[in-house]
Amino acid sequence: IAPFRPIFGLRDKTLGLAGVWQIAPFRPIFGLRDKTLGLAGFGNIARAVAYRAKAFGIHVQGYDPFVSEEIFEQEGVKQASWESLLQTSDMISIHLPLHASTRHVFNKMALEQMRSHAVLINTSRGGVIEETDLYHALKSKRIAGAALDVTEEEPLSLESPLLKLDNCIITSHCAWYSEESMARLQRFAALEISRLFSGELPKHIVNGKEIAMR
Repeated sequence: IAPFRPIFGLRDKTLGLAGVWQIAPFRPIFGLRDKTLGLAGFGNIARAVAYRAKAFGIHVQGYDPFVSEEIFEQEGVKQASWESLLQTSDMISIHLPLHASTRHVFNKMALEQMRSHAVLINTSRGGVIEETDLYHALKSKRIAGAALDVTEEEPLSLESPLLKLDNCIITSHCAWYSEESMARLQRFAALEISRLFSGELPKHIVNGKEIAMR
């Protein structure tokens, strides 16, 4: 379904399609080598992102209070404090679950600590960003840009001020999508049900600790 869903964020943008044959309309474009990527959250998806980022010569650091120092060392990723992640990353990619402690964690206070040339990427949950604060940070060029695959309200209202910004790209919760990933998603869900009916524990349990205590 993803290829047929709307992709927002391009309205009123200049795409350089009017016979312009030069790089100027898209400048500045910065290289990735030796930039620092900050990962907010360091679960399985963030670790997969780190693995790919390092192939481009990107320095990777992460913040996750629930992940041990040994795991960071094993993955070759620097463990950072929350403040250091915000203040020293050129790019921040969010990989956080949404609950009371993470809702709107990227708010005015957090965004003001980011570098002015930094970009914010969210493919986790829309509610971790306070979108009004993000709008003002982008509008005032407090940060350079944002790429959001998730928003607090989905589908995003066409009246959202974020859609009017040149430095914000919004897609329709489809960053995960490919034909292969769709097949894996369906297969893995069926395998979990099969394990449950055969008396086995599913592999991916949200409340695993509680079940282990019973």
